[in-house]
Amino acid sequence: MTIFRKTLTATAFSTLLVAQVSAADWQDDAKDAWIDGKVETTLLLNTELNSFDINTDVKEGKVILTGSVDREVESSLAEELTLSIEGVKSVDNQLVVVQKQEKQPSEKSYSEFTDKKITTVVKTRLLVESDVSGTSIDVDTEKGVVTLNGEVASEAEEQLAVLIAQKTDDVKKVVSNLTVTSEAS
Repeated sequence: MTIFRKTLTATAFSTLLVAQVSAADWQDDAKDAWIDGKVETTLLLNTELNSFDINTDVKEGKVILTGSVDREVESSLAEELTLSIEGVKSVDNQLVVVQKQEKQPSEKSYSEFTDKKITTVVKTRLLVESDVSGTSIDVDTEKGVVTLNGEVASEAEEQLAVLIAQKTDDVKKVVSNLTVTSEAS
């Protein structure tokens, strides 16, 4: 009878371990699927990218971007937007730049595109951040200077919005025209 109990106990224990490992794998897969959905949605909502030419794959929080884009700055934008998503640990940017035959961009067009990229990244980060009401904040960028307009619920929210903008690549300065509508008691 003791051999039977030992066998039964060993079987139960190994079944429990397999169940725990399977549950952990399932949770990791679900988290990766959630991240993949967020990345695809973020890229889809960006008007500067043709997200139908960009493929995403996520494994353990590491995102692989494959496909093609027209310009190098689009590849950088896709990578930066992906890195801004909660849960993303790293990005392996394998996007191929298929440069169309066109004349070199002027300094003005490059600056305008960089401003659009900055605006998109800041707005996306504000929308993703749960402690900021990103839908209430308008973001404008001119020559690397980001201007935030709108209403926030507290000074802390305003400071966080400004910090998010300041930590975005290519931002030279942040101007806050945010209005605090009510300070939390």
